[in-house]
Amino acid sequence: MKRTIIGYRRDEDNHHVAVLDCGHGRHLRHDPPTANRPWADDPTERAKRLGTEVDCLKCDRSELPDDAEPYKSTRWFTEDTVPRALLSVHSTKKGTWGRIEVAEGALRYVAGPPAEADVVLTPGVIGIGPPQHPHRVEPVGSVRFRVVFLRCPPPAAP
Repeated sequence: MKRTIIGYRRDEDNHHVAVLDCGHGRHLRHDPPTANRPWADDPTERAKRLGTEVDCLKCDRSELPDDAEPYKSTRWFTEDTVPRALLSVHSTKKGTWGRIEVAEGALRYVAGPPAEADVVLTPGVIGIGPPQHPHRVEPVGSVRFRVVFLRCPPPAAP
């Protein structure tokens, strides 16, 4: 999934890591011959790449960022009270993750592209929706579920 570079940080080995608008980090090393990115070592050139898009493999795998924090949740829905908007293809806004929690029954979660998913969520099996990723849900019989919205804190100033 394409994500925008919004900042940079250093990892524990002092390598530059691009901070992406989804909350993940992406190493963009200059490490010839495996990676030829001389701009990664130059602060002026790194700054020029703010706002550009790169692939985020963690979003492709629907991995929630480690520092994502809940900030809001829906009420509990049932098969009779689920909003029509959730049954249709929709997405969360930029920077917002969705965690679908099923308390009772089963809920089908269908997402994609680019990252495809078709999974039945049950109690203990949580669905993760990356920011701006199209998806929909479908009750499988009787169900009770909610959506918790999460976001990551903004990157620290360099």
